[in-house]
Amino acid sequence: MNIKPTDSELEILNILWEKGPSTVREVHEVLEKNKEAGYTTTLKLMQIMHEKNLLKRDVSNKSHVYTANVSQEKTQGQIVKRMIDNVFNGSASQLVMQALGNHKPNTEELNEIKKYLEEIEKQNRK
Repeated sequence: MNIKPTDSELEILNILWEKGPSTVREVHEVLEKNKEAGYTTTLKLMQIMHEKNLLKRDVSNKSHVYTANVSQEKTQGQIVKRMIDNVFNGSASQLVMQALGNHKPNTEELNEIKKYLEEIEKQNRK
């Protein structure tokens, strides 16, 4: 499934990926902390996301419980690929340099990046 969630849909997916199964009210409470959002807008958006197969809905309780129907890793991968293709003319190295230039990674992040690069180099040698 090639999904293209909107920014608002991504906000909701991020909440569900972090919190797990949640009601519209629970998602809305998190959204409200960062921006003005009407409950009915959140409800409608989550209903649309359900229709688009981005969310699953459990209707066995009085309050419907929603879960993400797409994986965080796969969604992030698709978004990054689209960004590399559309914004960086297909250059992953340009994306990485831009990201590192705009965000000062801490020691733990740098170690993770180095480890990942070493794994890629090992795979390329095979």
